Amino acid sequence: MDVLWAPWRMTYIIKVSKEKECIFCKAVNSSDDEANKVVYRGEHSIVVLNIYPYNTAHVMVAPKRHVPRPDLLSDEEIVDIHKTLVLTLKAIEKEYQPQGFNIGMNIGRVAGAGVEGHMHIHVVPRWLGDSNFMPVIGGTKVIPEDLGKTYRRLKEAFNSL
Repeated sequence: MDVLWAPWRMTYIIKVSKEKECIFCKAVNSSDDEANKVVYRGEHSIVVLNIYPYNTAHVMVAPKRHVPRPDLLSDEEIVDIHKTLVLTLKAIEKEYQPQGFNIGMNIGRVAGAGVEGHMHIHVVPRWLGDSNFMPVIGGTKVIPEDLGKTYRRLKEAFNSL
């Protein structure tokens, strides 16, 4: 087994193990966007930076209301989430110029939902060559940018649109 030394993670691990509140509800109900990694707030939705990203600028679009599935959303929420998703693509494209995106939802524990009760859409920017030998041979994914910097860049990109 390979060991990756990441001592800065302990602060988060301790914090998360004590928290019982849904991360999206906490973000919606807080005014501290930076602490909750909220890069955008719509009328019925939010965009949150994923703190366990598959790639730089990996975000999640979530309704403000705590619902587990998209079929439980109102028409207004559906329209707002779709508009927010489109705005998210524009913000990431403006700031990072990806060559593509993976976009999807995990609904239910067996589908891999990390936050089962609050549906969210993952938006993962992709670049040619972003899957190199590290994950394939080394079993390690490299994220080349600090989350704080990614947060600031995306927040600014949303604000400029």
